[in-house]
Amino acid sequence: MNWTPSSVKPPDQPAGLRATQRQSQLTKPPGSLGVLEKLVCRLAALQRRDDPRIERVHISVFAADHGIAVEGVSAFPQAVTQAMVRNFLDGGAAINVLARHLRARFEVIDVGLLEPLDVPGLVISRAGNGTANFRWQPAMTTEQLNLALMTGKLAVARAKAQGADLFIGGEMGIANTASASAVAAALLDCPASIMTGAGTGLNDVQVRHKAAIIESALALHSRELNESLAVLRHVGGFEIAALTAAYLEAAAQGMSVLVDGFIASVAALAAVRIEPVCGEWLFYGHYSAEKGHKIVLDALCAEPILDLAMRLGEASGAAMAVPILQMACRLHNEMATFSQVNITTT
Repeated sequence: MNWTPSSVKPPDQPAGLRATQRQSQLTKPPGSLGVLEKLVCRLAALQRRDDPRIERVHISVFAADHGIAVEGVSAFPQAVTQAMVRNFLDGGAAINVLARHLRARFEVIDVGLLEPLDVPGLVISRAGNGTANFRWQPAMTTEQLNLALMTGKLAVARAKAQGADLFIGGEMGIANTASASAVAAALLDCPASIMTGAGTGLNDVQVRHKAAIIESALALHSRELNESLAVLRHVGGFEIAALTAAYLEAAAQGMSVLVDGFIASVAALAAVRIEPVCGEWLFYGHYSAEKGHKIVLDALCAEPILDLAMRLGEASGAAMAVPILQMACRLHNEMATFSQVNITTT
């Protein structure tokens, strides 16, 4: 089955305007809630309601392996990908702790582990046994790309069926910062060196090696890197492609998205290049400490909610920002207005 993006509707500007007007009537000085006011007015326009809410959160973590790992671009072996998937399913990872606190629905999806994993609770939607080594050949076939994209679309369908107000996508895959750096460098037409960071904890010499590998790969595929889907196919990862499609589908389904760190933001960049209106539906959880993240955020004109120097991935930074959105909604919906408490402002 070939994946095609669904039609994305723009936000409801009248609802956003009504939210802005309500903010001016609440018992506070104008603008005194700062960014919280902007966030809730955006949510009102996206949700097309006067009482925006973030109550039901759905978190999908997409896991996949990467052929580029054999080039020594990660401080950890590929076996860690599968081990972390087991940890997610056992409830022991950072994102599990945060999901429990948020009472969020949580799922882990095998979109392309190196070896299949038979563990209860794992969603199986495999595009292959990891991507190919994109230093020497395309990371995936067109068929594999379509399978990965469909995986993201189906994750959003599950979130929609469960009545989610907010979709968060996470990722797990050793060497996926190398893939994300390659995708970002290709989409932004910039040197790999400015996009390439420490990932799982590389030292300076190892980071330079990683950047050189990526630069070599980009040169090999340069004639093909002319649009988002081609970039994803040649140097992307299955989980990055799944995130890209998930963001597009969430926007099409009228569901707000909270984007995680560097890798998730690279997927967001690919999604926005496919459908610019998708960007209206994307909130950004945090500034990652990963080197290329600010460059990607600047390209997206994005202002993340938090800056905690995190770079864990697996949707953890986005999950940390959920209570901020929830409190913005509660302040908007529950504060009294000046007229309600008989205060005149003139």
